[in-house]
Amino acid sequence: MSKCLKQALKGLLVVCLTGSMCYSPAYAQQPDNANDPLLKIYRATATRVNDLSHTKLDVRFDYAKRYLYGKAWLTLKPHFYATDSLTLDAKGMDIKTVALVKGGKNVALKYTYDSTQLHIQLDKVYSRTESYTVYIDYVARPEEIAATGSAAITDAKGLYFINPDGTDKNKPIQIWTQGETESNSVWFPTIDKTAQKCTEEISMTVDKKYVTLSNGKLVNQKNNPDGTRTDTWKMDLPHSPYLFMMAVGDFAIVKEQWRGREVSYYVEKAYEPYAKAIFGNTPEMLTFYSDILGYEYAWPKYSQIVVRDYVSGAMENTTATLHGDFVQKTDRELLDNNNYNESVIAHELFHHWFGDLVTAESWSNLTLNESFADYSEYLWLEHKYGKDEADAHSLEAGESYKQFAQYAGDRDLVRFHYHDKEDMFDAISYQKGGRILHMLRNVVGDSAFFKSLNLYLKTNAFKPAEAHQLRLAFEEVTGEDLNWFFNQWYFGDGFPKLDVSYNYNDAAKTVTVNINQTQESGKIFQLPIAIDVYAGGKKVRHLVTITDKTSSFTFPYTSKPDLVNVDADKVLLADINDQRDLNTYIFQFSNAPTYLDRREALEACLKEQANPAARKVVIAALKDKFYGIRSLAIKGLSLSNDDVKSAALPILQQLAKDDKNALVRAAALKQLGSLKDAQYSSLFEAATKDQSYAAAGAALTGLASLDVDKAYNLAKQMEASSRGALRNAIASVYARKGNEDDVAFFAKTFDEASGQEKVEDAIQYITILANVDNADIVIKGIGQIKDMTKAFNNKMVTNYMVNMLQPVAKRKLDKATIAPADKKADLMKQYDYIKKVITELKD
Repeated sequence: MSKCLKQALKGLLVVCLTGSMCYSPAYAQQPDNANDPLLKIYRATATRVNDLSHTKLDVRFDYAKRYLYGKAWLTLKPHFYATDSLTLDAKGMDIKTVALVKGGKNVALKYTYDSTQLHIQLDKVYSRTESYTVYIDYVARPEEIAATGSAAITDAKGLYFINPDGTDKNKPIQIWTQGETESNSVWFPTIDKTAQKCTEEISMTVDKKYVTLSNGKLVNQKNNPDGTRTDTWKMDLPHSPYLFMMAVGDFAIVKEQWRGREVSYYVEKAYEPYAKAIFGNTPEMLTFYSDILGYEYAWPKYSQIVVRDYVSGAMENTTATLHGDFVQKTDRELLDNNNYNESVIAHELFHHWFGDLVTAESWSNLTLNESFADYSEYLWLEHKYGKDEADAHSLEAGESYKQFAQYAGDRDLVRFHYHDKEDMFDAISYQKGGRILHMLRNVVGDSAFFKSLNLYLKTNAFKPAEAHQLRLAFEEVTGEDLNWFFNQWYFGDGFPKLDVSYNYNDAAKTVTVNINQTQESGKIFQLPIAIDVYAGGKKVRHLVTITDKTSSFTFPYTSKPDLVNVDADKVLLADINDQRDLNTYIFQFSNAPTYLDRREALEACLKEQANPAARKVVIAALKDKFYGIRSLAIKGLSLSNDDVKSAALPILQQLAKDDKNALVRAAALKQLGSLKDAQYSSLFEAATKDQSYAAAGAALTGLASLDVDKAYNLAKQMEASSRGALRNAIASVYARKGNEDDVAFFAKTFDEASGQEKVEDAIQYITILANVDNADIVIKGIGQIKDMTKAFNNKMVTNYMVNMLQPVAKRKLDKATIAPADKKADLMKQYDYIKKVITELKD
């Protein structure tokens, strides 16, 4: 599961395009309440009385009622102890028949049903060597389920009918499912626990104009006399019920092959030309992950499908990953995507080893699924784009975790006490867990790390697992006791805060590194690290382990070191206060190798741009090999300093024109725009034709600061094909120069958008409406915003929209107080309506 409400929620929960989350204090998950009785419950792994071995489903859909009519055949046997009863999860169903399949006939069974679970009395006591098959005829009614989700999964109805009556002409008619955490039992009866594993066969009867997708292979298609078609999908390898899926709709299918297996991409037909640009690295990912793990992708195919109004970012349904429509992008949009889509795609694919092949036996052990998927993003980026790219991604993820911990409190990675299972889907299970795996890789070394993962997968394939089994695999390979690491990071919370100082003894020619752990919790971390000493043109590495609150390490030197680099591999999940002077950072930028070394040095030098040596580093960073460093240097330039300005401007102009990375071009254009210098007018005008929406938007904004009339005319020419940052720039220009006629464009784009893009468009739409005085236009637009917000039914979206509407209401009121009588009434009408909407959304 990848978490993604995207960057439209600026300053809220932003799950960045890798599954990484950024929290703000206003809307983050709240700290645990020590008095919460639910936190006192030990969340044990569900007892396995019966084990599923096969599930067969035959389903058809009633679009008008939003019902599923289903028949289920469940084959089970007792786990160990003999039993004469069976309990199934079946939420909100109408149960028609419960029977035992015996001798080819259905023999009725006694049962009770409480709308959540189906309790069945079997015909006899069955031993663990005896299988039996139960038949259930039922109706699933997902729209009648009262269910709530989490930050990661915003709803829990299990089965979703999208635009079923076709009234929204801008949205396709679709059906799709979402099983995690335990929502698939809304649409078929099962034992909805992660520790269950079974094979599966699903037959879907649909209008023959639609295509279907499910787990495994499509083994049969039968046209029916009534214009429908029955598709049968079969999965012959066992997997957990929450990973079962269905999707139905009018999709284009783009197919490739990987080692004799189908790799396919289901997208809306408008995006068929871009499907390989979006998903085309999937075969290479399959090869990379199979090879690095030493365990070939186990499943018979790999499909990815994009759906509308999805309740999460993406979901790793076995062989049939489901993505929200944020991944559907044109070639132009992908220029600004910064590998976000690829990180999500990598994340969900890696789950097919960690989550689908070996599954966390309980939500308490979610780290075995999500921490690995989070870290897979690092592995892919490192492989495909280099260590700098991966380290930049890792830094962002680590900072997201720290923000979460600051506002919502820290928790154990493996935790057996939680308010709700949905709370496990947080920045601890994802980003912190990914960083912990990165530290574990550094502790044991690459060879042992991947050999241990191989052993873990082979030992637990097609079975559930808990965190101790991961530890045992690492101990078997390394021959080391790793309880200290797992107790510290998996079964403990927090992260170290280190204060580092240095004592140089020129007489003894030694340097002593003093490291003090200052975390308020009082917990003392054991931290193996590398310390690199740079002196006399050479680097000497020292491997040490911090074990105490205060640790000191003394190293000899022949000439005084230029740099002592603590945590030289830059792997610690820690806050480090490194007490050293600027000259060491100046040396570090050119001599220490990693992205994090260069970034750390650059950040120090950006604060001291009046210093000639520091300024030289900043200017050098504008030409760094990695776009992330170039972009950071551009954004940090102090152009009010004449020396900086004269050195940087020629480079900035070149970067704005020619840099290979779209985000660097955009950053350079934005900096040049801040100067409001007419000499760059032609540069901005030319750059509005940049294929990158980010660069074109920055150019338009820069031009508007010099010549708003020209910018307005260009905006009118570009609006039809604009998206993302360019559309934001157009909104800004219209807000300054536009008129009521310009609102129609934003009303149309907002109306046609869906999912996360609709939230982004809502922000732009509100910006425009704030500057329009026509009551009819404003009331219609605010009404659209209200309807969207209610449809999302997401607390973060609602709070964000309310916070945006409040200053708009104040603006209308302020204007009304000074407006002439003929306009005052209109403005007050707008104010009253906006306040009414705010109140309605709050309620």
